[in-house]
Amino acid sequence: MKPLSLLIGILIILGVTIKTIKAEKHNKRQKERNVTTQVSANKIKQYLSHILEQRTSSNVTNKREKLLEKKKNQHKIRIKEIQNRAILKRNKNHLQKQAEKNFTDEGDQLFKMGIKILQQSKSQKQKEEAYLLFAKAADMGNLKAMEKMADALLFGNFGLQNITAAIQLYESLAKEGSCKAQNALGFLSSYGIGMEYDQAKALIYYTFGSAGGSMMSQMILGYRYLSGINVLQNCEVALSHYKKVADYIADTLEKSEGVPVEKVRLTERPENLSSNSEILDWDIYQYYKFLAERGDVQIQVSLGQLHLIGRKGLNQDYYKALYYFLKAAKAGSANAMAFIGKMYLEGNAAAPQNNATAFKYFSMAASKGNAIGLHGLGLLYFYGKGVPVNYAEALKYFQKAAEKGWPNAQFQLGFMYYSGSGIWKDYKLAFKYFYLASQSGQPLAIYYLAEMYATGTGVVRSCRTAVEKRLTFLKKRRCIRWHFSYGIELPFKDIHLARRLYDMAAQTSSDAHIPVFFALMKLETMHLLQDILFFNFTMRWKWLKMDNTIGPQWDLFVIGLIVAGLIFLLRNHHG
Repeated sequence: MKPLSLLIGILIILGVTIKTIKAEKHNKRQKERNVTTQVSANKIKQYLSHILEQRTSSNVTNKREKLLEKKKNQHKIRIKEIQNRAILKRNKNHLQKQAEKNFTDEGDQLFKMGIKILQQSKSQKQKEEAYLLFAKAADMGNLKAMEKMADALLFGNFGLQNITAAIQLYESLAKEGSCKAQNALGFLSSYGIGMEYDQAKALIYYTFGSAGGSMMSQMILGYRYLSGINVLQNCEVALSHYKKVADYIADTLEKSEGVPVEKVRLTERPENLSSNSEILDWDIYQYYKFLAERGDVQIQVSLGQLHLIGRKGLNQDYYKALYYFLKAAKAGSANAMAFIGKMYLEGNAAAPQNNATAFKYFSMAASKGNAIGLHGLGLLYFYGKGVPVNYAEALKYFQKAAEKGWPNAQFQLGFMYYSGSGIWKDYKLAFKYFYLASQSGQPLAIYYLAEMYATGTGVVRSCRTAVEKRLTFLKKRRCIRWHFSYGIELPFKDIHLARRLYDMAAQTSSDAHIPVFFALMKLETMHLLQDILFFNFTMRWKWLKMDNTIGPQWDLFVIGLIVAGLIFLLRNHHG
C-alpha cells in the first residue's frame, strides 16, 4: 500500500505543481496583457493629446493665415486704389498736357499764318490782319508772337505805340528766356527810353541776350568793346563777338554749297532794270514784258533773274523765271543757259532738282565761254553732283571762270587752296583769290579773309583788320543797320524820340555834329511835309513816297532849298 500511496502522493504533488505553474503562467500573461493595455492606453492618450495640440496649433495658424490674408487683401486693395488714383492723375495730366499742346499748336499756327500774311502783304490792311493774328497767338502764350507785339508797341506799328506796355511785355519775355527781349531792354536802358538810363544794366541785358543767341546783342557788344563804350576797349573781345555772328551767317551760306541766291547778279544790264531803284514801276514792267515777248534776249534774261530772286517789287516766281530763261536760251543766251543749270542744280517747283539737266545746261553755257556755266561745272565736280568728285576738273573750271572775273569762282579757288581740297594748301594763293573775290563783294571771301587775319594764317595777324573784315561781311549780309559813327537809324515813328536819339549821337562824338545837323534837317522837313500834306499818321507814310517822285536824294534837294532860303533871309536882314 505504501508504494501506491507514495505514487498517488507524487501524482497529486505533480498535479498541484502543474496547476501552480499554469496559474503562474496565466497570471504572468494576464499581467503582460494589463501592461500592454496600459501602454496602449497611454499611447492613445498621448496621440489624442498630440492631435488636440495639432488641431489647436492648426486653428491658431489658420487664424493667423486668415488674418495675414486679410491684411494682404487690404494692402492689395489700397495699392489698387493708389494705382487707380495715379492712373486718373496721369490721365488728367495727359489730357491737360494735350489741351495745352493743342492750345500751343493753335498759337503756333496763328503765328505762322501771321508771318505768311506779313511776308506777302502789299497793303496796310493785310499787315493789320497779320498783327491781329499775332495778338491772338500772343494771348495763347506764343513767345514769338509776344515778341512781335512788343516790337509793334515799341515802334508804333499801326498807331499802337505804347513804350511802357512794350517794356512790361519785354520784361515778361525776358523772364521766359527771350534773347530778343533781353536785347530790346538793353537798348532801351542804354538810351533811357521808357526806363531809367543805366549803361551797367544795359550791358547785363546785352550779355544775357548774347548768351541766349541774339545776333544783335553779339554785334552791339562787339561794337562796344571795339570802341570802348562803357567797357574797357578790347579788340580781342570785340573780335570774339563779331566772329560768332559771322560764323552763323557763313554756315548758313555754306549750306547752299557755293550758290547762295544773294550772289545772283543782273548779268544783262538794261538801264532801268539794273538801277538802284527798289521798285520797278508797273508800267515799265509791262513795257519790258512786251519787249521780252518780242524777242529782246537781254530783257528776257533780266526778267528771269528778277523773278528768280524776287527783286524790284516782283514776287519770286520760279515758273516765270524759267519761262524767260528758256526763251533766252533758245535764242542762244549763255547766261540764260547757266541760270537754267543753276535752277536745276538747286531744285524748285518749276525745275525739280536734276543734276543731269544741270550738267547739260552748264555745259552748254561753258562751251560758249560763259563764266557762270564754267563755275557751275566746277561746283558739280567739286561736290560730286551727278558726276564723281573730281577736284582736278573742279580746279580747272574754277580757274577758267575766275580768269573771266566771276567772283564766286575766285572764292572757290581760294577755298580749295585754303582747305587743301584736292591740292596742297597754299595760304598765299588762298589770300590772293579771297581778296580778288572780296573786291566784288563776295561775302564768304570776306569772311575767310577775316579768319586769316584773326588767326594769322598766311598773313600777319591783325585783330583790327579782322574786325573790319567781319563788319564788312556782316554789312554785305545786311545784318547791320547801325551807323557806328553817328548813332543808330531806327524805324521809329516817334519823331520826338528820333530827335532825342540824334541829339545823343551828337553828344557822343564831336565829329557827329554836322551829319546830325543834316539828319535833323531831313527829319524836321519830313515832319513838316507830313503835317502839311496829310492828317492821318499811318496813312501819311503809305502815300508819302518822296524817293519815287523827286528821287533818292530828295532830302538833299529840300535841304538845299532851305539853306538857300536862310542865306536869302540873312542877306536881307543885314541889308
